Amino acid sequence: MKTSEAGAPRSAAIQLSGVNKRFAIRRKETLTALSNVSASIGHGEFIALLGPSGCGKSTLLRIISGLEDPTEGSVEVEGQPPARLIAEHRLGFAFQEHALLPWATVAENIALPFRLAKIRVDDARVRELVELVGLTGFENARPKQLSGGMRQRVAIARSLALRPDLLLLDEPFGALDEITRRRLNFELARIWAETGVTTVMVTHSVDEALLLADRVIVMGTRPGRILTEVEIDLPRPRTVESMATNRFAELSTQLVRLLDQDNNAKVKP
Repeated sequence: MKTSEAGAPRSAAIQLSGVNKRFAIRRKETLTALSNVSASIGHGEFIALLGPSGCGKSTLLRIISGLEDPTEGSVEVEGQPPARLIAEHRLGFAFQEHALLPWATVAENIALPFRLAKIRVDDARVRELVELVGLTGFENARPKQLSGGMRQRVAIARSLALRPDLLLLDEPFGALDEITRRRLNFELARIWAETGVTTVMVTHSVDEALLLADRVIVMGTRPGRILTEVEIDLPRPRTVESMATNRFAELSTQLVRLLDQDNNAKVKP
C-alpha cells in the first residue's frame, strides 16, 4: 500500500478479509475456487493478480467488482460493499473480449456508459478519451474497421468514461499477439500515470506484470489462494530498455520460481 507524504499508510481502496469462494458442481459436491484470500490495495496503486489458469484470478476480480459474492469473508471498496460502487457508476471494467457494439462508432461505444447510467453524454470527455487512447481520427470508425489492439483501446477508454475510482482489467490483452500486447502495455502504463486510477489487472504474463504493476499478488491454485506479494521497485516510466536490466531479470526469475514451486508441489506423489 502506498503511503501519504507524512509516511503514514493511506486507507485502503480495497480490503479483502478471509475471502472464500465455493461453487456447487454436483448436488452434494463443491469446488473451492478461493481460500482465505486477504489483501489491502491502496489508493492509486496498480496491482497485478498473477497466476496460472484456474487459480481464481478472474473470480477474485469479479468478487471485488460485486459481480460475485464471497461464500465467506468480506470485501470493502472505499469502506463500502462493492455493489455501492456499481450503483454510483464509480467502477470501470474491461475484459479480454472487448464487447463493443458492432453497429456503433468508436465515439458511440465510448459514450455508452453515459447512456446506461442515464447521464447526458459528455462529448468533451469522449473526445478526451479518444485522444488519451491514441485513436484521434477514428472517432467514426466501427469495430470491424479496427485492429484487435485498437478495439481494446476503445474498451479501455469506455471503462474510463465516467471517471471511475476503480479500474478492473481481466486479461484485456490476452488474445493479442506479443508485439501488439507489449505496445499496449506501455500505452496502459501511460494512461494509468495520467489518470491515477486505482487499478487491479488479472494476467498470467510475468513480463506484463513487471511492466505495469506497483505490486504483484502471486496466486496459486487448487485451491486458489495468495502465495505472496512482490513489490516491483523498477523505476517509471518503464520501457523496452527496462526489460534489459538486471533488476527486471531478477524480479522475473523470482516470480517464475514462485509459480513453478507451487505447480511442482501439486504434481509430487
